[in-house]
Amino acid sequence: MGVEDSVTTVDTAADTATVTEAAATVEAASDDLQKYPIAPGYRVNVRVGPGTNYRIVRTLPYGMKVPVYCQKPGERVTGPYGTTNLWDNIANGQFISDAYVHTGSDGYVAPRCD
Repeated sequence: MGVEDSVTTVDTAADTATVTEAAATVEAASDDLQKYPIAPGYRVNVRVGPGTNYRIVRTLPYGMKVPVYCQKPGERVTGPYGTTNLWDNIANGQFISDAYVHTGSDGYVAPRCD
């Protein structure tokens, strides 16, 4: 038995165009999403998962408004808008507690994250 050599050719121009189109679609979709205000007077930590045990990736400035792409249950947190276990996905792999976001609801305002 012999080993067959295999060569895979990648069309980088086509791949780059596909990635660029996908990024433009995501950006356009985020422009259409409602943005919710963060509680006044708070700078909110953005984490990689739905809990305070997850790593902080950035901190939102005062007065920020955020889109909520999806929501998922996680650690229970108390903030200016009550106590909740809901966490809002505001960007790819970025979550903040719904207790700091004025959504006007105690429940889900976006689909559940997968």
